[in-house]
Amino acid sequence: MATDKELSDFLAGVEKRAFKQAVYAVRKDESALDIVQDAMIKLAEKYGDKPSAELPMLFQRILQNTISDFFRREKVRNTWVSLFSSMSTTSDGEDFDVLEIYQNESENDTVESSAEKLERAEVLGIIEEEVEKLPARQREAFLMRYWNDMDVAETAEAMKCSVGSVKTHCSRATHALAKALKARGIEL
Repeated sequence: MATDKELSDFLAGVEKRAFKQAVYAVRKDESALDIVQDAMIKLAEKYGDKPSAELPMLFQRILQNTISDFFRREKVRNTWVSLFSSMSTTSDGEDFDVLEIYQNESENDTVESSAEKLERAEVLGIIEEEVEKLPARQREAFLMRYWNDMDVAETAEAMKCSVGSVKTHCSRATHALAKALKARGIEL
């Protein structure tokens, strides 16, 4: 079991690296700071009684899950913001009440942009589904390298494996994703 001092020392030692990792992932200092703080609180509350040797891997997993939670919340928030912001004014500049009936003067433009938004959302949904189907280690390496913009050495350290293993996992993940997406008619 980790003592309070060991837990405190671990958190102090990992703070800067975790913040950098979160900033790479979310591209916002304020959000990254919140993510790191949330991850540290979760580690202390739920896993503070674990042996100190287990803390690095537990913290990394908690940090990755907290980053994923952030993106899920952002996705939902952005959907609602874009939905309501498109209804906030009419084309002639008048304020629009969401509770009133929406009358679109340029129906074709909205249909096209809605179709494009729908297509983009469907493609992103398919990509997310395929990423979820990857084996755990491949998914973890892929997300750290390409989603969180971590370099190979950082990813290897976080995953507690060699640089070569990270490269192998990433290569297999990208090939599997490309094959799965191509089978579903998507080429990026």
